[in-house]
Formats: sequence, structure tokens, C-alpha cells
Amino acid sequence: MTDVITQTVLDLVIEIRVAGSPAPQGSKSFKGFRGGKAIMVESSKHLRPWRDAVRADALLERYRHDSWVPLDEPLTVAMVFTMPKPASAPKRRRTWPMRMPDLSKLCRSTEDSLTDAGIWKDDARVWEYQRLAKVYPGEDRDALTAPGALIRIYRMVEVAS
Repeated sequence: MTDVITQTVLDLVIEIRVAGSPAPQGSKSFKGFRGGKAIMVESSKHLRPWRDAVRADALLERYRHDSWVPLDEPLTVAMVFTMPKPASAPKRRRTWPMRMPDLSKLCRSTEDSLTDAGIWKDDARVWEYQRLAKVYPGEDRDALTAPGALIRIYRMVEVAS
């Protein structure tokens, strides 16, 4: 009797390219009290346009797949955010976006938008990030030519070796 050895591989389910300026979610500003409760507002005025862009581009990509059903399984995700390169940054050598916004907050706003678009049942399905990065246009293999994001979502597939 021979034991079958299985290996887990990643299968690309969907790739979404989003155009727009990535914006963080999570930082809140206190605006006072109303009815004894604190009024907290998102700090970034760019959040709503970014979330709308992610949702719109995710819906477009989703509709390219026949009878899309929101993903409800363990998922691996790669998100590469192409940030606007500061005018003061060197033009002829690679530089690293190590300033605000926080990468984790960019991820949070993008995940919530993918949930709103029905890409997955809930962002809790993500169990692993294959890649999570901020880059400048043209300075990385996954960089877009203008600000935005490249999102790849994978499912795990068991194959016999």
C-alpha cells in the first residue's frame, strides 16, 4: 500500500487592478459629543474615493467571471499599493515608500471594499498574505504605472505529488 503525498498549491482566483490614490482606514478624529456619545470621523478625506474605486474595479472584474459566488474558503492575498512618488525623491534610483500612510491601514480599507463588492464573504477568510507592499510607479515588478493597487486573491488546492 502506497501513501499518497499531497501538496498545497495556490490557485489564482481573481486579479484586480485599481486606479486611484490609496487611502488608509482606521485613524479617527474626535469631533465632540452628541447624545452622550463621542462622534468619531475618519481622518482621511481620501478614504471614500479610494474605497469607491476599489469597489468599482472589483465589481468590474467580478462580472467578468460567470456566475461569481463570494469566496468562502481560506484565502491567500497579495496587495501591492503603488503610491505617488514625492517630487523630492531621487528620479534615477529606486526609493522606498517608508512614510505615511501605514501599510496595515491601506490593507484594511481595501479589504473592507472587497467585502462590500462581494469578492469574499468576509475578510476574515484571509489567512495569509503572500505579499503586502507599498511601491512607487515603475520601481517594482508589481508596480502600476500610476497610483493604485494590484490585488491577487488565491485559493489553496491540494494536489497529489
